[in-house]
Amino acid sequence: MKIPHHPYRCPLARLIPEPVDAEALKRYGWREQHILVVNEADERLNFVEREWVRQLGERLYGPGGTRNA
Repeated sequence: MKIPHHPYRCPLARLIPEPVDAEALKRYGWREQHILVVNEADERLNFVEREWVRQLGERLYGPGGTRNA
C-alpha cells in the first residue's frame, strides 16, 4: 500500500515575499515617481558619470562608505 506524501505547508509561507527584479523596480520608480536610484559602480556609466553620481551623493547625504574601486 502506497501512502501519498503530503509535505507540511507552513501557514507563514504565504508571507514570504516574491523575488523582485531590482532593475524593473528602479525603472518603475523613475517613470512613475521620478525617483532615480543609481549605483556609483554601475558599469553602464562612464568615469565622468560615476564621479558625478558620487559627488552628488556626497553633497546631498554626506560622505559614503568605503569605495571598491
